Amino acid sequence: MSALLLASGLVLLAPPLPVAAIPAPVSLVVLAQGQSTPLAVSADPALLPAAPQSGPPQTGSEDLVVTARARSAGDPLQSVNLQSFEVTQAIDIAVIRPVAKTYQKILPAPVRDGIRNVLNNLREPVTALNCILQHKIGRAAKTLGRFLVNTTVGVGGIFDMARRKPFKLRQNPNGFANTLGFYGVKTGAFLYVPLVGPTTVRDLIGSTIDRFVIPFAVGGPLRNPAVTIPMGVFGTLDQRAQLDETIEALRQDKQKAYQATREFYLTRRQAQIDELHDQRRRIVRPVPGSIRPSVTDAPDAK
Repeated sequence: MSALLLASGLVLLAPPLPVAAIPAPVSLVVLAQGQSTPLAVSADPALLPAAPQSGPPQTGSEDLVVTARARSAGDPLQSVNLQSFEVTQAIDIAVIRPVAKTYQKILPAPVRDGIRNVLNNLREPVTALNCILQHKIGRAAKTLGRFLVNTTVGVGGIFDMARRKPFKLRQNPNGFANTLGFYGVKTGAFLYVPLVGPTTVRDLIGSTIDRFVIPFAVGGPLRNPAVTIPMGVFGTLDQRAQLDETIEALRQDKQKAYQATREFYLTRRQAQIDELHDQRRRIVRPVPGSIRPSVTDAPDAK
């Protein structure tokens, strides 16, 4: 029983997807960018509100209907994924989204920020390790610096002091899914995992490694389900509320919702892998009513 509780805690605490990937509307695990991670419960420009809509808006998100299209070459399990997608959306619309919006309304913003900061801080050692594996030594040093500052000055990570003056250390979420992509491991089949969301074979393997490395890298209370489960639940609700506009944009056209989610996820993940190879950072946003996302160059970091 204790092993089962611990496993549940790990699943809830870890990013559902590789760093900074768009989370499932009903994700029962906690994200991060890279990412995927799972971009991360951080404010990533790629998860900002959707690009302007080119056609007339659709109304309502209930009774989501998905019409199967021609099978994608990277989606051999499309029929199974579609069923999983429909079930996940139904649960999200009926339960998870209302609960997340209530969580956002009731809990004060400083409290939500503190929970988010703690979760982000706990992932920093794994982020630093993956930066080293990707030959990003400078980024690894900054990540460890963030972890040290936020753990001490930031009172266990509650406050993100590292991003403020005089430190000005920006968060760079990372994970093993990114490392696999960095070394050329192909994505494999696209998967839509029930209550977890979009991923691929490669990213699922990478995020699973993240889930089990984090408790051993950080230790302490992260091996206690009584700590990890509540933190995971709060983090997931906060993340779902934060990404509400993005998720609603992806499923605005009910017949294209699955394809739009798949293309957004795959495009975003490829942009994140490209960035690891020193290509320009790109921002990927969903376009309401369209399968194809908007892709633009990110502004230069100051």
